[in-house]
Amino acid sequence: MTYDIICIGMALVDSIIKGFNPEPVSASGYRALSGTLNVGGEAVNEAIAASKLGLRTAILCSLGQDNAGSMVKSALNEAGVDTSLISDGPATPVTTILVNDDGTRKSITNEAHNYHFHPEMYTAVFADTRVITLGSLFRAPFDDLEVIYSVVSAAHDAGNLIIADTKLPNFRKLALMELTDSLPKIDFITPNEDEARYFTGKEEPDAMADVFLKYGVKNVIIKLGGKGCFLKNQETSLHLPAYRIEAVDATGAGDHFVAGFVSAIIRGSSAEDALQFGNACGAICTTAIGAGTALKDEKQVMKWMGEHTWKTFS
Repeated sequence: MTYDIICIGMALVDSIIKGFNPEPVSASGYRALSGTLNVGGEAVNEAIAASKLGLRTAILCSLGQDNAGSMVKSALNEAGVDTSLISDGPATPVTTILVNDDGTRKSITNEAHNYHFHPEMYTAVFADTRVITLGSLFRAPFDDLEVIYSVVSAAHDAGNLIIADTKLPNFRKLALMELTDSLPKIDFITPNEDEARYFTGKEEPDAMADVFLKYGVKNVIIKLGGKGCFLKNQETSLHLPAYRIEAVDATGAGDHFVAGFVSAIIRGSSAEDALQFGNACGAICTTAIGAGTALKDEKQVMKWMGEHTWKTFS
């Protein structure tokens, strides 16, 4: 096989504003602690992290023929990601992200994020990989029922392990009940707590997971931020706490979790060990501004895990 993992989804540039002060300093001027440009998008974040962790990684996405697109492709190439599956598209999306002091953030999207890309046209490459990640379900291009079904069906038929991360919808809105043909083909779905609450209407991780399982997803991993993560399938459930860290910027943490989890699973780790490794990758991501800044390689993660402790459950 050519690849360990192909990451499919959005590629963009993040304009990250940290410490924005809403009090104007002039009629049209405001201040912030910092402003940086970083490559982003769920597929990009996952692909760069997976490649840094030693996986043979490709990305299936679309980039505009513009400065933002050139910036993204350069970062992917530098990280060792195979970019041969990237297709030419309209303008590369640019997201403005306002980061709070505790690392949480809000993002501003625009029409370019209504991403007119059709990954179902390229499913022949699925025969050359072990894992497919959808980053992210409910966001373009995976906010179209036909696209979702075509991609997961092709991946399922190719024998791929299918990981579907999720995001809250920003243009077209879908409900779980509309994906009854697609969800049973997904091996792992990985919403964060807010996303799981939105799609299931439940408040507790166990109840949230039960809704996804009812629709046929094989394994549910709910990312709980500072509270760790929760895994449930038809046989077992497991809650792992988070690491003790001082978060700087949570942008891309969930994508790094997915990449770390997949890399550990591919290397034969148990689900618990893979969750722990994914937690560490997500935590490391939050220690610097920008999604792809802090993570270096697998050796760094293993050393970091030995130097940091878990939070205790309250």
